[in-house]
Amino acid sequence: MIIYIEKQISIYDRIFCDVCGKEFESVLETQEFQYIRFTGGYASIFGDGAKIECDICQHCLKSMIEKYYREVE
Repeated sequence: MIIYIEKQISIYDRIFCDVCGKEFESVLETQEFQYIRFTGGYASIFGDGAKIECDICQHCLKSMIEKYYREVE
């Protein structure tokens, strides 16, 4: 006997970059998005317990960190 549990899941339809505001629907583009999610800790500059979220496309992320990132093996 198989007993099933109903679960609600969310599937995204499209994604908007929080930096440039552009809408992305391509699977290849959305796979390269960076999703930043964290909770500010004690004495955090973001606020103690603040929930922070940001979705950034690969193009904006590259332009933001271009001077600082390095490729590693």
